[in-house]
Amino acid sequence: MSQTDNVTYGLEKIMPEAEDFLPLLGTDYVELYVGNAKQSAHFYKTAFGFQSVAYAGLETGVKDRTSYVLQQDKIRLVLTTPMEKDGPINRHINEHGDGVKVVALWVPDATKAWEETTSRGAKSFMEPIKEEDGHGHVVRSGIHTYGETIHIFVERENYNGPFLPGYKKWESHYNPSEVGLRYIDHMVGNVGWGEMNKWVDFYAKVMGFAQLVSFDDKDISTEYTALMSKVMSNGNGRIKFPINEPAEGRKKSQIEEYIDFYNGAGVQHIAVATNNIIETVTALRDRGVEFLYVPEAYYETVLDRVGEIDEDLAPLKELGILIDRDDEGYLLQIFTKPVVDRPTMFFEIIQRKGAKSFGKGNFKALFEAIEREQELRGTL
Repeated sequence: MSQTDNVTYGLEKIMPEAEDFLPLLGTDYVELYVGNAKQSAHFYKTAFGFQSVAYAGLETGVKDRTSYVLQQDKIRLVLTTPMEKDGPINRHINEHGDGVKVVALWVPDATKAWEETTSRGAKSFMEPIKEEDGHGHVVRSGIHTYGETIHIFVERENYNGPFLPGYKKWESHYNPSEVGLRYIDHMVGNVGWGEMNKWVDFYAKVMGFAQLVSFDDKDISTEYTALMSKVMSNGNGRIKFPINEPAEGRKKSQIEEYIDFYNGAGVQHIAVATNNIIETVTALRDRGVEFLYVPEAYYETVLDRVGEIDEDLAPLKELGILIDRDDEGYLLQIFTKPVVDRPTMFFEIIQRKGAKSFGKGNFKALFEAIEREQELRGTL
């Protein structure tokens, strides 16, 4: 996604619109409910280069679930599997398959964050609770958002343990090297027909976010499918949430496919930043991560559109990395195929060379690549 014509969406120009009643320091962790946390942890270590951090389960006194915590630079994933035959985690997996349940936000005051958001209309998921062990204490609270996704507010200034109380350090002999992933650039939510503006308003009114940019079906469409999207950002620009909804097209869009298989709204993809996308994508591909295919014809005219770049075009073409430019600079991006069995969640790898936009110039190539995968799945 990118900026619309003749408008600059630099963070320094748009973010003053965001209110400061909910200071956010960054993304604390992303928790996925999965069918087999042990095997998922092995996948994210082997394929994506995440490192072992912490563990919670029967050995730590947790009876209803097992969780593995992995980290790469500032990106922290929690993989959680139920240990009982019934319960909310089981139901979530049955309903949605493997997917994101929690987008946790690092805050200076979790109690105030809960009070500010619930007083503005957020539905409470978890009242503020103080959790402590020998490493100190953490305060957490939470609210509901789109679908069954929740935000947990994490206050950890007075804690120096490996992750959270109830977790122990996870020592592992098997530790594949990292691949250069640095932090979460943005996270995209898919919502149902006519729901985008509802959740845009939620992030604006409940959490004080500002709208960074918007795209309609004229911006994001192919011969067959279309969608609409608006990007919401908090005041310091560290948290960015694009919200997508389907738009009318001749065939079923990727958003409709997601909602059909996920059975509702949810997190579509996690965009992770790197300082060297060629090295990172080469390593990921060598480890078995599959990416969407971009036709060679894309590269015949891309430099005419984006102008001069620092990188040699040949390795970008060989790897299928897309290029786009805005008034601030350019970006390089590529999208994995779904990393779960259902055609739902995937990852974006992005390197920003000054650009603050989201790759609008690549929408057509990207969506056509997704449509080719949909056709193979019989869902287009």
